[in-house]
Amino acid sequence: MTTRVVLVGAGAIAASHLAAVAESGRAEVTWVVDVDEARAADVAARHGVRRSGGSLAAALAGGADLVVLGTPPGTHLPLATEALEAGVPVLTEKPPALSLAEMDRLIAVQDRTGARVGVVFQHRFGGAGLRAAELLAPRGDGSPGPLGRPLVATCDTLWFRAPAYFEVPWRGRWEVEGGGPTMGHGIHQFDLLLALLGPWSAVRAMAARLSRDTDTEDVSAAVVQFESGAVATIVNSVLSPREVSSIRVDTDRATLELEHLYGYDDAGWRLTPAPGYADLAAVFPGAPGRPSSHAAQWAAVLDALVSGAPLPVPVEVARVTLELAAATYASAFTGREVRRGEIGAGDPFYERMQGPGAPWPPVKAPR
Repeated sequence: MTTRVVLVGAGAIAASHLAAVAESGRAEVTWVVDVDEARAADVAARHGVRRSGGSLAAALAGGADLVVLGTPPGTHLPLATEALEAGVPVLTEKPPALSLAEMDRLIAVQDRTGARVGVVFQHRFGGAGLRAAELLAPRGDGSPGPLGRPLVATCDTLWFRAPAYFEVPWRGRWEVEGGGPTMGHGIHQFDLLLALLGPWSAVRAMAARLSRDTDTEDVSAAVVQFESGAVATIVNSVLSPREVSSIRVDTDRATLELEHLYGYDDAGWRLTPAPGYADLAAVFPGAPGRPSSHAAQWAAVLDALVSGAPLPVPVEVARVTLELAAATYASAFTGREVRRGEIGAGDPFYERMQGPGAPWPPVKAPR
């Protein structure tokens, strides 16, 4: 059976989904929906999609097996709700919601309707990344995996976005994007770190607006402790001319490193065994794996639709990643350590990533 896909959002990310669907051979984009109907029609025509328009309701009425959201983050909750209420599962780009409160509302709609939500965190699905997670995971009896206990890690998303990038009206705005590079850029990389190291437990952070004309931060830095005891630093920046995305994990027995920019393949990884563990060089990465990409996650999504399994990455798992972003802001803006689970209803950082407000004045007029 061919999966019928409604693609909402005809912006830059649409091309990645259209290419991934075409590569799968198991799905077809049947509608392109965008508030700019001319742009939707143009994208549809260029990719051989039969129908387009500005109404998600019309597309759902035409029949759909999956709705994909590639729109600005502030639209994800209402659009996902519309699809879920129609009984259609949703795959949404990151971040899936603007706040933990929105995330919990999304989970509630999912649970009430029975239609599931998955989040695009494609770095989890590269072959070498899956192998790294397997080697770092503890065994069933709780003993360390082949690489030993993870002890120290670094996770850097050091990108460069020129001032002109933020001239797009919705960029750099709390109420539309939910945050700066912590939410919109680095979240892919530290989501991969969570996939490698497991749940986090506490964070201390700083954030600043140093250079760009945004309401949000343009850099953040955090020290994070994991439930395993491992300690990591996470830096997210849009001010870094030599761009790089990197992760390093030091364990009892080896150093595992990844360096790439917007997606990795096997060649982006390196394993350095500790003295006495030279044999570990043969266990990673193992058989050649596919690069991290939308296509890699789409293969897992389509498998889940056939089997009835939760869509990868399940929204409940993605919430742990979003909570780390919220805790980073809460720690940065209050100067205190924030533990996982403590940001709940009644906390200002539950309703908005910036809580009661960033410690710098806004530069963009409200819309």
